[in-house]
Amino acid sequence: MIRYVQTLRKLTVNQTEMETEQMDKAAYRRIAKIYENDAKILRMKNYIQHGKITTYDHVKRVAETSYMLNHRFKFKANDEELIKGAFLHDYFLYDWHQWRGPLHGFYHPKAALENAERDFILSEREKNIIRSHMWPLTLGNIPRCREAWIVSAADKICSLKETFMMRR
Repeated sequence: MIRYVQTLRKLTVNQTEMETEQMDKAAYRRIAKIYENDAKILRMKNYIQHGKITTYDHVKRVAETSYMLNHRFKFKANDEELIKGAFLHDYFLYDWHQWRGPLHGFYHPKAALENAERDFILSEREKNIIRSHMWPLTLGNIPRCREAWIVSAADKICSLKETFMMRR
C-alpha cells in the first residue's frame, strides 16, 4: 500500500511537471513567435555565428535557454523583455569573420544595440541585455538586471555548445 501511494505521488508530481512544462512551452512560443518571424531579425540568417550556426539560430537558442533558466531556477525575470533581449543581443548584422574593425568580441554589443535601437523600441532592461551580454569581456558594461544576467549566462552556455559540440 505504501509503495502504491509513493508511486501515485511520483506520477502526480511527474504529471504536474509535464503540464507545467507544456504551459511554459506554450507561453514561450507565444512571445518568441513575434521575433522568430520578424523580417528584420530574419536577416541574421545571412550571417554565421559559431561554426556553421547562423546568428539567427544562435539567438533563438539563447532565447530558449534564457527562458528555461528563468523558469527552472525561478529567477522571476520578465519573460517578454528576456526573450526580446535574447533575440536582439547579437543584432550586429555583419559577417564578423570578414570584419576588419575593432575586435568583434568587444565591439559587437555596441553595434547590436545601435541596430536594435534603430529598428525596435527598447526598454532600459532590453538595452542592458544587449549592451552587457559579453560581460566580463566588456568590463565596463555590467549586467544591471536579472534579465541581463540570465541572457549573458545563456549566451555563454549556447556559445560553448555551438562551438564545441555542434560542429557539422
